[in-house]
Amino acid sequence: MTSLKSAPGSQDHQHGHSHSHGPAAPVSAHLRKVIAGVLIPFATAVVVGLVVLWPGGAPAHERTGVGFDRQTQQGKVVNVDKVDCKDVNAAQTPVTGGTTTPSKDAGTGQEPGLCEKATVEVTAGHDKGRTFVEIIQPDAPRQLREGQGVVVAYAPDAPHDLQYSVTDVNRKFPMALLAGIFALAVVVVGRMRGLMALVALAVSFAVLTLFILPAILQGSNPLLVAVVGASAIMLIALYMCHGLTARTSVAVIGTLISLLLIGLLGSLFIGWASLTGNTDDSTGLIHGLYPHIDMSGLLLAGVIIGSLGVLDDVTVTQTSAVWELHQADPTMGARKLYRAGIRIGRDHIASVVNTLVLAYAGAALPLLLLFSIAQSSVGTVANSELVAEEIVRTLVGSIGLVASVPVTTVLAALVVSADRTGLGAEAGASAPVRGGRGRRRRARH
Repeated sequence: MTSLKSAPGSQDHQHGHSHSHGPAAPVSAHLRKVIAGVLIPFATAVVVGLVVLWPGGAPAHERTGVGFDRQTQQGKVVNVDKVDCKDVNAAQTPVTGGTTTPSKDAGTGQEPGLCEKATVEVTAGHDKGRTFVEIIQPDAPRQLREGQGVVVAYAPDAPHDLQYSVTDVNRKFPMALLAGIFALAVVVVGRMRGLMALVALAVSFAVLTLFILPAILQGSNPLLVAVVGASAIMLIALYMCHGLTARTSVAVIGTLISLLLIGLLGSLFIGWASLTGNTDDSTGLIHGLYPHIDMSGLLLAGVIIGSLGVLDDVTVTQTSAVWELHQADPTMGARKLYRAGIRIGRDHIASVVNTLVLAYAGAALPLLLLFSIAQSSVGTVANSELVAEEIVRTLVGSIGLVASVPVTTVLAALVVSADRTGLGAEAGASAPVRGGRGRRRRARH
C-alpha cells in the first residue's frame, strides 16, 4: 500500500477514492505550471493596477445640501401631538400630489385636516440636545412615533428654526440584526467554508469602498478601475473560499474570460445605444459634483461588478461538477466530461438567467409601474434610457453568464482529462502489482 502511494502515477488513483478527505485536483505538475503561467502574470497585473490606481481617499467638495450630499446627524422623536393642519400652516398640497385638503388617512386613522406635530431632539454632533419641530401631514408616506430614532439633515445656511429637518428613520438596529442572522446561518450551515465566505465578503466590500469608489471619484477611468477591482475581488474571494487548487484556478480563468466578454459587449452596446448613464437624481448629482467622471464608463463598470457575483457561482459550480464526474469515472475523456458537464450547465443557465432578469425587474418595479400607468407601449418603454440601461445590463450580463458555462466546462474537462497518460501509467502500475500478487500466490502453490 505504501508503494502505491509513493508511486509516480498513483496520486490520481488515491484522490479518486478519497472523497472523505475533500476533492483534490488530479492534475500533473506540468498542468499546474501551465495554470500558474496564466494566473501569475494576471495576478501580478492586478496588484500593479491596485498600486497605480490606488486613491488617497475620496476628494473633498463643498456640500450642496441636495439629496445624499447633506450634513446629517442622529435624532430622536421625543413627543408627538395631533394638531389642526391649518393652525400649523401645513402645506395644503399633500404628498400624493392632490390639490384638496387630505381626507382621512386609511393607514394612520387620523381625522381629515389633522397633522402630527413631532418634537425631535438632536442626539449627536455640535448641536446635541437641540430640539426642533417637524410637521407630518396625514397622507405623508413616513409617519413618526414617540421614541423613534431618526436621521436629521442640517442646513447651516437656513434660518435658525429651519436648519434641521427629519430626512429618514434610523433603521440601523433591524439591519444589523438581519445581518447577524445571515452571518449565523452561513456559519452554522457552511461551517469553515461559510466563515471564509463571510471574510471574503468583508474583503470584497473593503475593495469596493476603499479602492473602486474613491478611485472613480478621483477621475480614474471607471472601466479600468472596475476591471482591476473586480479582478482583485475575484481572486481573493475564490481562493479564500475554495482553496488554492487547480479546480479554483480553472474557475478563475473561466470567470476572467467571461468578464472580458461582458466588458467588450457592454462597451459596444452602451456606446451603440447612446446610453449616457445619467438618468436619475443620484447620477445627476454625481455628474454635478464631479463633472470629470465618465458616466457611461461608470454604467459599464456597474455592469461588470454586478455580473461578477453570479459569474463566480456559475464557474465554481461547473468546475466542481466536472471534477466530481471525473472522480466518479476516471476513464471519461474530455469529450464525455464536457457533454456530461454541459447537461448540468444547461439547467444552471435556465435558473441563473431567470434569476438575473427577475432581480433587475424587481429593482425597477416602481419605474415599470409608472410606464404602466402612462399606458405606454412596450416599444416606448424599452426605448426610454432608464429602461434601456436595465435591458442592456441584464442582457449583457446574461450573455456573459451563458458563455461562462461552456467556457468553464471545456476548460475543466481539458484539465482533469489531461492526465490520461498518468492514469494509464497508474493502471499499468497497478496491473503488475496485482499480477505480482498472483504470481506470489502461484509460487506458494
